[in-house]
Amino acid sequence: MQETAVPSAPPTPPVSLAALLSRDDLGLRQITGPPAGEVTIHGAHTSEMSDPYPYLLGGELLLTAGVHIPEAAGRPGSFDFDGYVARIVAAGGAALGFGVAPVHDTVPAGLVAACEEHGLPLVEVPPRTTFSGVARAVWQLMARARLSELRRITQAQQGLAAAASRPDPVPSVLRRLAGRLEGRAVLYGPEGAEIAAAGREPGDEVRRALAELARFVTGHPSSTATDTVAGTRLAAYALGPGRGFVLGVAAPHRESGDHTIASVAAVLLSLLTGEHQSGTGAARSSALVRLLLGARREEVAPLLGGGEGDGAVTRWYVVHARPDTGAPDAVSASALGAALGSPLVDAADDVVRVLVPAPPRAEDGGGVRERDGGVRPEGDGSVRPEAGAAAPRKPPAGSGPAAQPGWTLGVSAPVAPAEWPAADAQAARALARARATRSALVRHAERPGFADLVPPGEAEAHARALLAPIGGVPALAETLRAWLSLHGSWDRTAVALSVHRNTVRQRIARCAALLGADLDDPDVRMELWFALRHLRG
Repeated sequence: MQETAVPSAPPTPPVSLAALLSRDDLGLRQITGPPAGEVTIHGAHTSEMSDPYPYLLGGELLLTAGVHIPEAAGRPGSFDFDGYVARIVAAGGAALGFGVAPVHDTVPAGLVAACEEHGLPLVEVPPRTTFSGVARAVWQLMARARLSELRRITQAQQGLAAAASRPDPVPSVLRRLAGRLEGRAVLYGPEGAEIAAAGREPGDEVRRALAELARFVTGHPSSTATDTVAGTRLAAYALGPGRGFVLGVAAPHRESGDHTIASVAAVLLSLLTGEHQSGTGAARSSALVRLLLGARREEVAPLLGGGEGDGAVTRWYVVHARPDTGAPDAVSASALGAALGSPLVDAADDVVRVLVPAPPRAEDGGGVRERDGGVRPEGDGSVRPEAGAAAPRKPPAGSGPAAQPGWTLGVSAPVAPAEWPAADAQAARALARARATRSALVRHAERPGFADLVPPGEAEAHARALLAPIGGVPALAETLRAWLSLHGSWDRTAVALSVHRNTVRQRIARCAALLGADLDDPDVRMELWFALRHLRG
């Protein structure tokens, strides 16, 4: 029967009863039951109840001193050993450990007969060995098995990653996976056909069942399914939503970490098949080569995909993002890019930068019109809602990158490729403001104003002349810009620039002295803000 299963982490491996019996310090002896090498234990539990069924989860070594068994149990019919053992087996108990002394000098013969009848391993615990010592030994063996399994998974992950970097990545990953699982690994295409395979060829029944399981995951919400056919463990993993590629695995046995290993292979194959299917990997590589050889940004932008592709100038957003906790890694950065709809991600230091294709221009029907004719970006400075508050209104489709859970975002205005450097600076300033104001997302404002009435060349010349006294110290200009944008808040400016508030005070005082300006005067602040906005380089 097909089952869906996506465990978040490999479970703790069980231990063999033989490994426990091999401990000389315990002195355990098996009296009856299947060979110890065939018995696995998931834990140890002590109970003196005459019916331990309600207290067992399954897989335990049940330890008892027989306190519930009358001393006269040697007489026929004095105690229902058969019923007692039957209840342990029904609860899924893996084995029974009986402690001799102080209640019983030997293991009751009726208990031995009942365990032999039901196939339950019976172990004698000598007087010198405490039940807590047996339980501790079980947990120690399980911890060692867990560590060994984690090492095995790590080695498999490294091997699969190395295989994915080979010239023939898909066959290499399948070969490595099949070798690790000692079985068969198959890649199915969107039509259900076998594209590539590696490992031992299974029988016809298993091969048909694996293909059927692959079709099952493509037609259901679950991305993973398992089955068992003819003693062979089957598993299928959908490689990305809606793409139709499936990884099928058939193995004669299944260790606790096999699902994790197969999941790593599925992620790698998902990336490889995604690149193969869309061709974007080759296009991005071509764009990189052309940039390195001197091509202009606007010439290579169409190769990156997205935006308006039918002859129009493609526009892009630059997004700067920082995680709310910890530092970004390659996996979380890639996940953020996928959520924003772009594979163009750069994770450097504490900031992740993403280049996102912009929606159609407002004059083409996109965006939200203001009464003054400008386009208002949605979500500008939207503060995270408090618990229990109503959720903020979702931005309309096509309004640009949206806030992402667990991230703080700064978004530039949509620009042509030639303006990417300016947009990068816009996104950096927007992120600084978002962090200072504890907002989930801040967009760089894009609307006409009085500053647009001054020709850009004259505005920049005025800005350079006005700010010349601090032009040689970039930290002063940047601090003044942040301080003005945050309405003179010392604390928020310190947060935005990642410096101490006293440093902000000293820099602003230095700016006021060098500029010979009264920064408490709103007219002075307005003129300086105008100049900072038009200062380039």
